[in-house]
Amino acid sequence: MGSAGRGLVLVVEDETAIAELAALYLRRDGFGVEVEPDGAKALAAIRRLRPVAVVLDIGLSGMDGIEICRALRAAGDWTPVLFVTARDDELDRLLGLEIGADDYLTKPFSPRELAARVRTVLRRASGSPSTTLACGGVRIDVPGRRAWAGEAEITLTSTEFDLLAYLLRHPGQVLSRDQLLSAVWGYAAAAGTRTVDVHVAQLRAKLGDDSPIRTVRGIGYAADAG
Repeated sequence: MGSAGRGLVLVVEDETAIAELAALYLRRDGFGVEVEPDGAKALAAIRRLRPVAVVLDIGLSGMDGIEICRALRAAGDWTPVLFVTARDDELDRLLGLEIGADDYLTKPFSPRELAARVRTVLRRASGSPSTTLACGGVRIDVPGRRAWAGEAEITLTSTEFDLLAYLLRHPGQVLSRDQLLSAVWGYAAAAGTRTVDVHVAQLRAKLGDDSPIRTVRGIGYAADAG
């Protein structure tokens, strides 16, 4: 138990075999791991332990994973969250992304893939070389991971920030959903391009009238200065 070189990951999972396997592979990857099977206790543990990421089962008894994530985001806690669920239900997946989850895995999953997804989420959250990007009324401070629409600073999840940054790095260029999945999420299109659409919708809602994101029907998206 306890943290390791890459930081502490909290695994919130009430199926013992799955929790132990996830913990085993995360520890092999250099993470410290704590396991919490209870939803309400998990929320307290996140606040107490301040993990670098949370692997969060949706189908917990009592306080479920969606409630936990919603409570964190409402309190301004943007710790990266990777949802895990036994239900292959797109509505669950999309709701999880809309309330601020950073990624999503459906059981059964490869523990190696889980560890890789956690690394990807943390790599995105760690920032990039010093630069400021702007398009129209939107600008972002990449190393500081801050974003503004007009004069107002806005709060983005790790994934929303990296999606916006990637679009702003390629102004006017039409990027397919497959390209965005590969560049931002780090995995293949088989994971579901609907994920990209959900995050774009969330970005547009937060950026409001300043949003530079244009839909290119049948292809993907582009950032235009207007």
